[in-house]
Amino acid sequence: MKAFVLVEPGVVGWHDAPEPELTPYGAILRPVAVAPCSSDVHTVYGGGSRKAPNLILGHECVAEILETGDLVKDFKPGEIVAVPAITPDWRAMGIQEGNYKHASAPFSGHQLGRSIPGVFAERFLIPDADTTLAKIPEGVTLEQALMCVDVVTTGFTGAEYADIQFGDTVVVMGIGPIGLMAIEGARHLGAARIIAVGTRPVCTSLALEYGATEVLSYKDGNIVDQVMERTGGLGADGVIICGGGDEVFTQAVDMARYGIGTISNVNYFGGTGNLGFPKFSGGRGMAGKTIHTELAKGGRIRIERLLKMIQYGRINPQKLVTHHLHGLDEVETALRMMKEKPADLIKVMVKTDGK
Repeated sequence: MKAFVLVEPGVVGWHDAPEPELTPYGAILRPVAVAPCSSDVHTVYGGGSRKAPNLILGHECVAEILETGDLVKDFKPGEIVAVPAITPDWRAMGIQEGNYKHASAPFSGHQLGRSIPGVFAERFLIPDADTTLAKIPEGVTLEQALMCVDVVTTGFTGAEYADIQFGDTVVVMGIGPIGLMAIEGARHLGAARIIAVGTRPVCTSLALEYGATEVLSYKDGNIVDQVMERTGGLGADGVIICGGGDEVFTQAVDMARYGIGTISNVNYFGGTGNLGFPKFSGGRGMAGKTIHTELAKGGRIRIERLLKMIQYGRINPQKLVTHHLHGLDEVETALRMMKEKPADLIKVMVKTDGK
């Protein structure tokens, strides 16, 4: 079976991988559409934890079910489904403690393309179909469904953990695809003012369309100074970190309001070492600012709820897909595009049938 794998850190390639083995609760699927993401770029080029040899990459996918296990109740072969990027082991004991993202081990909720084979292959296994796969409502496009499995849920997770109240001022740092959906999520949760921080024109124009009230650029000066000036020195009620280097964590603390400010991070900080915590804007440790560092929410119910938001016209993530490629072989090209980020790129979708 042909699969796109991580050969070793920094090196990818096509590999003759073993066929997935069906489990009683599982399903074997064929990818219909996939999208490499920045997490795949980090996995390949950014270091991190040790990965299995020839690990099959990929975790953003819409797929056709080929075969189901004997204990699968809700799905059947031939169905086209959304495959959530976050696939916890819903039978782990930690689930009962509400710890589904890290229930059995750190990042156990993020298995696909990390600790188990991913979706960039001719066929792949989802170990627990009924609790993981999501049914796609009529009228939802392939692009919309594909964006829901990771980008929408991650951006909305960032907004949810920012504890947004009606009328809040929210800053979204980094307005790639995740940040754009954090803006959309913040708007739906009731933020009155959404200050987007970013520079790429393809993203800044879409940020305004999705609900940003203004866009700030690092090129125009210190971003903390700009936010503090625009908020009369108060800072933001919520700061959602969706991109940037290590410095953005400190900046987020700097610009969050004393007493009630919340920092919500869904950004990946590569490498090792420490993130800086500013003593002064942190109130010498007593500023009353809340910090959340969150993996995206996943699972069947989560993704099906987001798909309903599309079905009934509440959100439309289709514009995030700026590029289309055709044929499974193009996954390699798509990954390279996500690494190099051409000026007009937000997300690239690969339709695997080549049509």
